[in-house]
Amino acid sequence: MPTLPPEPSSDALRQVAQSFGTDAARYDRTRPPYPAELIARIVAASPGPAVLDVGCGTGIAARQLRDAGCTVLGVEPDPRMAETARAGGIPVEVATFEQWEPAGRVFDAVVAGQAWHWVDAEAGAAQAARVLRPGGLFAAFWHVFQPPPAVGEAFAAAFRQAAPAAPVDVSLLRQPADAYRMMCDRTAAGLRAAGGFSAPERWHYHWEMPYTRDEWLALLPTQGLMTRLAPEQVARVQADVGAAIDAIGGGFTMAYETVAIAARREAA
Repeated sequence: MPTLPPEPSSDALRQVAQSFGTDAARYDRTRPPYPAELIARIVAASPGPAVLDVGCGTGIAARQLRDAGCTVLGVEPDPRMAETARAGGIPVEVATFEQWEPAGRVFDAVVAGQAWHWVDAEAGAAQAARVLRPGGLFAAFWHVFQPPPAVGEAFAAAFRQAAPAAPVDVSLLRQPADAYRMMCDRTAAGLRAAGGFSAPERWHYHWEMPYTRDEWLALLPTQGLMTRLAPEQVARVQADVGAAIDAIGGGFTMAYETVAIAARREAA
């Protein structure tokens, strides 16, 4: 579930971005992977196997790309997330992407899964242009999802009650596609402003994943609205959401859409 403050480079946003490492093991265990079709398209569109994963987190996308034959380096600002990725065999350098030092290295692809909205869109695109070889691929992607109405409404009501002062537009929970459209538009605008890229393309992948009550409640604390709440606030939200899931039979199937903005590095 997205959190979209107006200034993606602000200190407040950076604090939220680095809150996911509070329970990195849970994040890695419960967050869904990316569609195999997306991974295959990135591999096929890249001129070689060298991939830079921006905001790699615990290495979910990086491991999928590695298993598809890529050589992946992660850049991640949160050392706790980076350590979990390293435990899974992904080399990671701890830095924000805007401040990361490539030291002359170039890559065939620069990717970002569930992370590019934490990067300054124009500065990040300029950094990606610097480290991509001509013909290299840029791809930023996100999962768009919306639980069943009863579950989503229970979450929104419980969150408002648990954290009434949180500076979050809870209405975005009812129209998540609008929030992710903003992310995609911001990413595409950054690529155009930085220059050196082909016209951005939008990729879409539809898929489903079933969740039991316990599986969804385990994932819930890893979402951006929840990572900075106190344990008792998290427990209150989980209780209300759990009751809503029980009321619809103890589980549900989530319809996901994974959306991507992709562009190719043009020759200088």
